[in-house]
Amino acid sequence: MPVIEITSLEHPGVEVFSTLTEAQLRNRIDPQRGIFIAESPKVIRVALEAGYEPVSLLCERKHLTGDAADIVQRMAHLPVYTGDRELLARLTGYTLTRGVLCAMRRPAPRPVEEVCRGARRVVVIHGVVDTTNIGAIFRSAAALGIDAVLLTTDSCDPLNRRAVRVSMGSVFLVPWTWVDRPLEQLKELGFRTAAMALTDRSVPLDYPPLKEEPRLALVMGTEGDGLPEAAIEGADYVVRIPMAHGVDSLNVAAASAVAFWELRCGENH
Repeated sequence: MPVIEITSLEHPGVEVFSTLTEAQLRNRIDPQRGIFIAESPKVIRVALEAGYEPVSLLCERKHLTGDAADIVQRMAHLPVYTGDRELLARLTGYTLTRGVLCAMRRPAPRPVEEVCRGARRVVVIHGVVDTTNIGAIFRSAAALGIDAVLLTTDSCDPLNRRAVRVSMGSVFLVPWTWVDRPLEQLKELGFRTAAMALTDRSVPLDYPPLKEEPRLALVMGTEGDGLPEAAIEGADYVVRIPMAHGVDSLNVAAASAVAFWELRCGENH
């Protein structure tokens, strides 16, 4: 395996870890698919086990035979860059990576029909732009029985470095894709939709018919403004989480976890 010692972050090939923005990673390296960065041995292993394709690795010298030894072995003939901690510490956020970063190819976009095939519970992330919330929603989705995640194109990229880190690799475990017309497309696939919002027609989250739906999609809105009126009006249900002390809403990541748990399918009880 080609282990390449670097003495500068300007070393050819290292720019994917050091200088390219998220947008450049998506579009400049491979316009058809792009690149994303997975951080920490645990997250990288989850991605590899899920079938994601590595491109190159960057890690401290001590990790070559330590925390990342198994990952280095799996890199076959791909470049593995290494250097002193003092050099790599100049990378933004490097102290959060456990000393190991892996550049990986973005998967080809998947059709909504494929992602939702066989699914009983899905979530639509509608216009959520905070990377921490995206990562947390995916982690809850993976843990609490959500079969697929659909994101409107104005939402944050799930393969954003921070979103991947916060999800602890859960973005690699749940099928997901982008969607243009979530309510219409889900209806065509036989789903009923439940918009999470406070309106005059909201039903509580424990409303019995919700759990009885064979195929249900939860629609979660932005952190500040919630769902657009069209999404609320077009949904089959409008759902609220009953709350105490006059609190009117939860952070979208917290709300998603509560909703996923309450509306999980029977065999997941």
